[in-house]
Amino acid sequence: MAAATTPGKIILFGEHAVVYGQPALAVPVSQVQVQVEVTDASRSGIWIDAPDVNLSSELSRLAPDHPLAAAIKGVFSALNISRYPNLHIQIESTIPVASGLGSGAAVSVALIRALSLAVHRPLPDEQVSALAYDVEKIHHGTPSGIDNTVITYAKPVYFVKDLPAPQGRGAVGEGKTIETFRVAKPFTIVIGDTGLPAPTKEAVADVRKLRQANPERYERLFAAIGSIARAARQAIETGHPEHLGPLMDENHALLQEMTVSSPELDRLTEAARSSGALGAKMSGGGRGGNMIALSEKENAPAVADALSNAGAKRTIITTVH
Repeated sequence: MAAATTPGKIILFGEHAVVYGQPALAVPVSQVQVQVEVTDASRSGIWIDAPDVNLSSELSRLAPDHPLAAAIKGVFSALNISRYPNLHIQIESTIPVASGLGSGAAVSVALIRALSLAVHRPLPDEQVSALAYDVEKIHHGTPSGIDNTVITYAKPVYFVKDLPAPQGRGAVGEGKTIETFRVAKPFTIVIGDTGLPAPTKEAVADVRKLRQANPERYERLFAAIGSIARAARQAIETGHPEHLGPLMDENHALLQEMTVSSPELDRLTEAARSSGALGAKMSGGGRGGNMIALSEKENAPAVADALSNAGAKRTIITTVH
């Protein structure tokens, strides 16, 4: 009946600070993706198969706050459909779970899109993103909204929370503003996965506690990260991606100071720099998950090899354009 495919995502700059009103930059990663297919079911109910997370269940058997149940019910509620059709939902994903590549948001966005298409009432991007954001609250507690945004629009985005939407731009969810931005000159990013889950919900909560205990220090850290994100956008839009390397190194040091890095992430960033990367930093919630390194295109395989030798469980080379 209907299908939808969504990419993964990676945050270039601004993680954690974005929760407190600072800008963040994120880009889609098409090398990993989620595909959702919705077909008519021969039996009553809505049946969900997600083999990558060992899930096979009828909707009513899932807890009300299960992310998949929340996404499905959110679509039907938004469309004012009270009698659910008999459907089979097949979810396939190549995005590692809890790694900072947006697995949860990618599943939500693909599911919301495919389901609304299946009932012949496709939702606009803005509503897809808002519904996926509601599901993100289950995953992350107080999410920034950046995952559902960059995955819904599948474009590089500059994202700021809690600002009024400028004319001609779409507000996404609760006071969030998205701007897509132009990449004047393509650049290459190497992603290294520690293989450890990134406990985003816990890391965000811990940063909130640390900020409450020392607001002046953490506002200074957030402001510094915000300045880096603004400088990074300017470098990308003016065709000077090589300037992103030192900005990555600076951003990583600030995230270390915020206690959200880890020995594994630090080891991979150091290995990337030693192999010729122009800069490297952790990406996402931290304490696990992924790091990223800026590389000249021809040197990217060498950086990826160095990351693997330093313990990365998988690497992805992606071009941002």
